[in-house]
Amino acid sequence: MLPRPVVPAMMIALSVENLQKSFGPEPVLAGVNFEVHLGDRVGLVGPNGTGKTTLLRIIAGKQEPDAGKCEVHPSIRLGYLEQEPALELHRTVWEEARGALAELIGLQQQAIEAARSLAQATDEAEHRRLAARYDRLQQELHRRDAYHLDHKIARVLEGLGFRQSSFQLPIQSLSGGERSRLMLARLLLAEPDLMLLDEPSNHLDIEATQWLEEFLTSSQAAMILVSHDRYFLDRVCTRTFELFRGTVEVYSGNFSAYRQQKAQRLLVERRAYEKQQREIAKAEEFIRRTHYGQKHAQAEDRRKKLQRMKRLEPPREICGPVMGFPPASRSGEIVLRAENLSKGYGAPLFAQVDIQIVRGQRWAILGPNGSGKTTLLRCLLGQIQPDTGCATLGHGVQVGYFDQHLSSIQDHLPAVDVIQPDRPDCVEQTRRDILARFGLTKDQVFQPVGKLSGGERCRVALAKLAAAKANLLALDEPTNHLDLWAREALERSLNQFEGTVLLVSHDRYFVNQVADHLLVIEPGRVRVIEGNYNTYLHLVQAGLAGSPSCAPGQLDGKTPPLRGAGQSQPAATQRKRRFPYRKLEELEQEISEREHRLEALQLSLADPLVVRDGDRARHIKAQIAEEQETLQRLYAHWEEAAELNW
Repeated sequence: MLPRPVVPAMMIALSVENLQKSFGPEPVLAGVNFEVHLGDRVGLVGPNGTGKTTLLRIIAGKQEPDAGKCEVHPSIRLGYLEQEPALELHRTVWEEARGALAELIGLQQQAIEAARSLAQATDEAEHRRLAARYDRLQQELHRRDAYHLDHKIARVLEGLGFRQSSFQLPIQSLSGGERSRLMLARLLLAEPDLMLLDEPSNHLDIEATQWLEEFLTSSQAAMILVSHDRYFLDRVCTRTFELFRGTVEVYSGNFSAYRQQKAQRLLVERRAYEKQQREIAKAEEFIRRTHYGQKHAQAEDRRKKLQRMKRLEPPREICGPVMGFPPASRSGEIVLRAENLSKGYGAPLFAQVDIQIVRGQRWAILGPNGSGKTTLLRCLLGQIQPDTGCATLGHGVQVGYFDQHLSSIQDHLPAVDVIQPDRPDCVEQTRRDILARFGLTKDQVFQPVGKLSGGERCRVALAKLAAAKANLLALDEPTNHLDLWAREALERSLNQFEGTVLLVSHDRYFVNQVADHLLVIEPGRVRVIEGNYNTYLHLVQAGLAGSPSCAPGQLDGKTPPLRGAGQSQPAATQRKRRFPYRKLEELEQEISEREHRLEALQLSLADPLVVRDGDRARHIKAQIAEEQETLQRLYAHWEEAAELNW
């Protein structure tokens, strides 16, 4: 086995032409066309059920298309991350991960054998041939960093959330989420030239997702990513493919850039479509009025023109469900109070948690996998007995609970009966109207819940909350199984909800849009952050939200809350200002604008027209350097204001 040739940059790694696939009367893929070049990081987006996984499976050779072709360049190695893990259960975590490096291990063995043969060679020509082969093998091993395989395996496993103590565990002892993470580790270690990643951040906590973002952005491989994590798509992707109505539209840039371009395209499409519809209506009215009159010839001419006219398709607009929650009854001012709350199973999860949730606030609980987020939520609601302390609901509080496992909905019942509350006014038509707001219509409402898709079952559970008329919504991972448009609808609904919200979510974008308070479970303490996820990130970057220095297992739930405006200091210890006084909100607004401008400048460098124009490229690079310098100054200004604006 000789070393693989280095694949040249900008080479077409994948070509898809007129791909078609049907599973019934309506086609899933109806003529898909696109190309992926080496180095492209493509985000494949579209509503649930539009065929994203089907497209990836066809590209990976797991499924045959009905028509069209999909060509992977012969020199390209393809790796596919499926949603369902397939592993050898008798092996350990380490053995399975190491198995992904079989090719490199084989190259190492070849190099050893080549060195042995070289030492024994006596013929000069044979010696030169073996020396050249040994050099090629050594260069390939060096290029692929094959001298530190154990370190590479450990780095990837730890980055994806495996502890060293789990490396020798048998795979059969792992949970489903851990097996999915191990499949992802195998794919990353194999280093294919083209990666197909179907929901790679599923089962990852925020820290592991951020590690994966860094890994993928530093990779030279081409990749197609299916994900509902908007931060992930923004951080990783350089192009976006929208799969909708059986075809793919190509957009440059990440998800945010796609949304801007999509809005512009929709505006043009809508104007053109509406203009043509007005012309058609006008012509049809003329034909109807004059077909049998003196202007019969003109009417016939217009009729023929209408027949020849190429009718525009309706605007390619993806609409999410309306959703929405009913007006909330008024509860007491204090909705929930927890005092000295502690819980553990052998080892402590959290301790001495003291919080007070006021009516109308929206709280999110954050923390790594296994840190006890769901346990804390259920302790606060009184569903689990804490080890110490107590949690008390306020006067008039009516809790609506969304369980991430969807145990609140019975699989054998039709959706229209699942959401029926104990209210005589909630007749069938009312319940069907509620389900329709959450995107479930026609025959779907009469299907047993167990036969619905994951996204549909999730929306049934949300509809049940809407029917219950709660004034405290407690949501445990409500965005699981929801596509991007349904997540936006849920964000909008929660922001318009008049009651109180307490949620657990690993979707950073969702948390950032909804929450105004965070309860962060960190090693050794539980933090209260007054603000959203962006506030928390700023505090982390400013060094104001780091982990406490305490002995292992020591918990400090009494740590004062961090606010978006930072912590006050005694006057005697406050440092002097380097920058003029500015409000934090103003600084955050300018930082956000500068970050967006920097991102736009960086994206413009990928434009072929800019690449070919040396002067323009240098000018943009100078602007980038200037923006980066300004941002560093603004970050320092924000840090000072966070500390001294009290």
